[in-house]
Amino acid sequence: MIRFKLAEQLEKKQFRDSRRITIQEVSEATGINRSTLSKILNLKGYSTGTDVLDKLCAYFGCRIEDLVEHVAD
Repeated sequence: MIRFKLAEQLEKKQFRDSRRITIQEVSEATGINRSTLSKILNLKGYSTGTDVLDKLCAYFGCRIEDLVEHVAD
């Protein structure tokens, strides 16, 4: 199963920027629908496309392995 580490990336960015960052802010900055971000954060096993992952990596300034990981079932 693929596990998204979006919450961890949000925490790191909030720490770096010394402020709270909302899902709405990420949505507006990336063009990713807010409901898609919410599903990535809250639904175990949610599947998304590479375009979404690319936008999130660009926004957080991270590599793909910082955003997703494979977890054995």
